Amino acid sequence: MSGLRMLEVLKRERASGMGQTITMSIREMERLKMIVWIKEGKITVVEAAESLHMSERQMYRVLGRYRTQGEAGLVHRLRGMRSNRGYSKETRKEVFRLFREQYSDYDPTLFGEKLEEYHTLHISRQTLTRWLVKESLWAGRRKKRPHRRKRERREAIGSLIQFDGSEHDWFEGRCPRCCLLVAIDDASGSVMVRFAKEEDTVSVFEFWHRYTQHRGIPAEIYTDGGTVYFDPKNPKRLTQFGRAIAALGIHHIHAYSPQAKGRVERSNRTHQDRLLKALREHDISSIEEANPFVEEVYCARHNRRFAHSEGLSDIHRPADGIDLNNIFCFEDTRKVYHDYTITLHSQFIQLLRSEAPLPPPRSTVLLRQWLDGSLHIFWNEHELAFQVCAARQLPKSKPLVSPAINHPWRKKFVGGKRALLRGDKTLALKQKSMYSTTSAGSEKIDNRRKDSVRYAHSVFPSRNASP
Repeated sequence: MSGLRMLEVLKRERASGMGQTITMSIREMERLKMIVWIKEGKITVVEAAESLHMSERQMYRVLGRYRTQGEAGLVHRLRGMRSNRGYSKETRKEVFRLFREQYSDYDPTLFGEKLEEYHTLHISRQTLTRWLVKESLWAGRRKKRPHRRKRERREAIGSLIQFDGSEHDWFEGRCPRCCLLVAIDDASGSVMVRFAKEEDTVSVFEFWHRYTQHRGIPAEIYTDGGTVYFDPKNPKRLTQFGRAIAALGIHHIHAYSPQAKGRVERSNRTHQDRLLKALREHDISSIEEANPFVEEVYCARHNRRFAHSEGLSDIHRPADGIDLNNIFCFEDTRKVYHDYTITLHSQFIQLLRSEAPLPPPRSTVLLRQWLDGSLHIFWNEHELAFQVCAARQLPKSKPLVSPAINHPWRKKFVGGKRALLRGDKTLALKQKSMYSTTSAGSEKIDNRRKDSVRYAHSVFPSRNASP
């Protein structure tokens, strides 16, 4: 559905509530898009529920609130309110005090039983475990290895995309080793591949920028635990890739073993056989030539042969109206100084006056570097004008001048007067051989030079010589 048509539909839906302003989150706006699709008959309620990660029953509840309350019914009703089932701060402090003083060696299950028996505190085992782990009072015990079972395929296209990079000698020595980025749909087996020099953040961003433009936004992405997708030192911190797909509302799943995402691993093995020979047949020897070939020829032929999309619905969400350049980019924050400047890579950037309001000093601005290398600065979603200040010229360092061969500094040998005489004699021998030009005396010059070198080595032995 085009962007203009979507706006017209949304305007008709908002006609009932023109007098009020509704603030909606990204998740709630995605629900509104799906409801519009349901009303137009493009998608069923079951498929919309799977795309939005909710149950079918909850989806019917959301539709009922939308029919009676309009867009206001999609806003979470607990927004800005405190949970009715939450415990007070005093209760948590009392629980921590009792655990430290009396039950420090109890596990959460037994600790909960004692709280209920002796202190009339009814707190579940899961809540106690979460509290104690957060306060670093309980480390937990190692769980038994669970019984694993086969995971069935998804029932809709775009429900789960398995993604991986395969580093291989794809051009058989005609080009340096590179990486093939592979995305395979879990339901249909349809693939999309693209060559890159390595599996880094820039290459992954370029891949998913093209994917969302051509196919839409999937519901879930399944990747390995590489540093591009997962920070092993701080698992709670999102990487640049994790931040980008979270902004699109995509659920990210980490695989802790290659067997977990076996479908894309087997697809890599197939490409290492079929794609490698196809590149050889078409005499392709560079990444620049290979990417148009795999997008226009190889993927289309491979999907016709192996993908099965009959009877499957496509639940990719459209990327219309979403600025993908501001999502698939590198983000960072900076503090504004009192002279309306910020620093980036040891260089000052001056914020300029424009139609957008200038941020006050000590406020935080958002820096976004797009994939084309351009820098954009935002404050409260307003793009700011800026100018890069000229770099300060550092004073040139003076070149090191080596003293002349007859400089007095060279006569300060260690060893006293005797060593000084040896140095003068060596210098005299070098100068005498330097100014001798007769052909008859050339042999004498060579002999004298050899003798002087031997004498110098005897006076000043090399560091590598044995004592």
